[in-house]
Formats: sequence, structure tokens, C-alpha cells
Amino acid sequence: MASAPRFPLVARGLTVRLGGHVALERIDFTLDGHSRIAVLGANGAGKSVLLRTLHGLIVPTEGEVLWAGSRARPTDQAMVFQRPVMLRRSALANIEYALAVNGVQGEERSRRAREAIDRVGLAALAGRAARVLSGGEQQRLALARAWSLRPRVIFLDEPTASLDPAAAGEIERVIGEIHASGTAIVITTHHLGLARRVADEIVFLHQGRLTEQSPADRFFTVPRSPEAARFLQGELPWTTTSPAS
Repeated sequence: MASAPRFPLVARGLTVRLGGHVALERIDFTLDGHSRIAVLGANGAGKSVLLRTLHGLIVPTEGEVLWAGSRARPTDQAMVFQRPVMLRRSALANIEYALAVNGVQGEERSRRAREAIDRVGLAALAGRAARVLSGGEQQRLALARAWSLRPRVIFLDEPTASLDPAAAGEIERVIGEIHASGTAIVITTHHLGLARRVADEIVFLHQGRLTEQSPADRFFTVPRSPEAARFLQGELPWTTTSPAS
């Protein structure tokens, strides 16, 4: 396996065009190895595109993503999607498969899979088919699957979307434990309460542009950009004209 990610993670002049549309335009920001960053903005602002580009799923049209000065995409990172894909096998086997793909074998694979599923509170459902789990349980399983790889950064795309408050609370608990274990977090969310509780910094996007990066407490009390202020006051529409979320 490749070596662990090196920090800082830097986006420099990041521009992404999708189907002739500019989804991201000249994005610059830095992530150290300890932060919890929440990416906020209306639907279509480019939040999911940013995460996919940082993770390496989208190649930027212009600009670059650098890990401590290198363009090489490290393997010791993970991404959890809003609608995670569950394999046709048990919950535990979903985690074991991810570990096997990443070269973890034998007793170590079994131990790490069971440890991960226990950490997210799903040990009692380890033998159940993953695809019959509830939405909240599937999202916790996706977090366990990513966490078992021991990444130094996890990208989370709307992990509590469409979940009831109890399920969302469980996801928030797991995110807190993942961060406490030493993993940096980059999360997109529409839930301002979640962003207040889990983020150290806020990155605010508006129509594909980064208009503000601030400490979370400052962002929520004294936002610097007018777009962020209107967003917090509920004056900025949740959906923009951009097709990229």
C-alpha cells in the first residue's frame, strides 16, 4: 500500500468543468491533519464536487490538489457517500471485503472488521444482509467500512441526509469517535446544527466559488461574506442554478 497521506492537503486554483458548466472555480484552501471542516452552501454550490475532487474521483480541469506538495493521491484516505453502496453480503462481510481489497488478510482482517462494526454499534447485526438494514444502519456500516481502513482523513458527503433525528444522532456520535481516533474530517451538510457541533472550520461555497473559510465559531457569529450571512439568515435559496451539489 502507498504511504499514509501527508499534510497539509492543499487545493490550489481548483477549477472543475462538468458538461460545459463550471462546477468549481479557482478554489484555494488548506486542511491540516487534525481539523474537522464542514463545507456549507446551497444545493448546486459545488460541495459534493469539491469532496470528490479532493478524494480523487474527479480530475480538476485546472489547478491541483496537493498532499504536502505532492500530486500523488494517497490511499490512506476514504470517502463515505450520501447513499452508500452495500454489497450483496452480510454487514460484517462488507467490511471484510473492503479490508481485503486494501491488502489486509487473515486474522488481522477479521479482527479489524469486528472492531469497526462494534465501534458503530452494529455488532448485533453483523450477520444480517447489509441491504436490508435501515438507512441509518447502512450509513453507520459505511462509516465502519471506511474507519476500518484507518484513514487519516475521511470525506463525508451529507452523511445524515434523510435520516430521522435518532439515526442522525448516532452518525454524529460515530463521526466524533472517528475524529477522536486521530482522523481528519471533511463533511458536507445542510444541517447547521451538525456543522456547529462537529466542525472546527467552515468552508462556504456559493455558485462554485469559495467565499469564506473561517473558524466555526466566527463563521456562525460574524460571517465575513454577504453570501454566507444571507445563507445563515435563510435569505439565500437552498438551490442555485448549478447542477453540481
